[in-house]
Amino acid sequence: MKLEKHFQWVALRREIYRNRHYYILMAPYMIIFFIFTVLPVLASLGISFTYFNMLEPPRFIGWQNYSRLFLNDDVFLIALRNTFYFAIITGPVSYIACFLFAWIINELPPKIRAFMTLVFYAPSISGNVYYIWQIIFSGDKYGYINGFLMRLGLTLEPIQWLKDERYILSVLIIVQLWMSLGTSFLAFIAGLQTLDRSLIEAGAVDGIKNRWQELWYIVLPSMRPQLLFGAVMQITSSLAVADISVALAGFPSVNYAGHTIVTHLMDYGSIRFEMGYASAIATVLFIIMLGTNLLTQKLLRKIGG
Repeated sequence: MKLEKHFQWVALRREIYRNRHYYILMAPYMIIFFIFTVLPVLASLGISFTYFNMLEPPRFIGWQNYSRLFLNDDVFLIALRNTFYFAIITGPVSYIACFLFAWIINELPPKIRAFMTLVFYAPSISGNVYYIWQIIFSGDKYGYINGFLMRLGLTLEPIQWLKDERYILSVLIIVQLWMSLGTSFLAFIAGLQTLDRSLIEAGAVDGIKNRWQELWYIVLPSMRPQLLFGAVMQITSSLAVADISVALAGFPSVNYAGHTIVTHLMDYGSIRFEMGYASAIATVLFIIMLGTNLLTQKLLRKIGG
């Protein structure tokens, strides 16, 4: 057994030496990635088991932050529920919409395709776009939605879209859906553009009868890297919603109707400076994202099966 391990170790050293140029080229990025990504995550995980207020040294308190989070923090449970609403609705809907729009636009002539690609990517590159939605959902009669409904006679008084807890979450989901048509859409367009057309011709010879079979058995399996990239981006953006909530519904929103896990993290991390508790919130969010990504990867492997 020891001799076998020795030979494996020698073979590994030879393999590393043979590919040393790749490791040298990757080294700067890996060092920066470790310092600014891996190390903060590990530090946050460790701090989540402490009481740390930035003025005193961290004090180890075990699982108290996590027990407080799930048993004594009602606002966190509201934030958790709102975040799952966001993720369940905006994640799959925007993901499927991105692919369908990319699939349809890919069939258009090149000039029209380039224009439509810019149109669909515009929401992601438009800066302070929240002001547009503040005007659209303004709570007075000058707001576009209120003015439209009052002109049609559907409402007699303006609706407080961003101050009434019955409407806040729905408005935020609409805005998030609109803004999510961006990076994933471009990745899908790129995947469709680089698709090997000979595979489609071979599929037609092998009995592919319609476009849906072509999509399921050829297009989607060929685009697994782009599909995975798009899924990761959608999951991350859906679970990390915060800016939209703060910009439109305020911080905190009315009765925490637009509160999410990230806004809860901002509350304890950057306002109350309870860094141990904030790290526990970040760790829970990290585990949710990790689990969702693993589940998505498992589902994507079944495509075309």
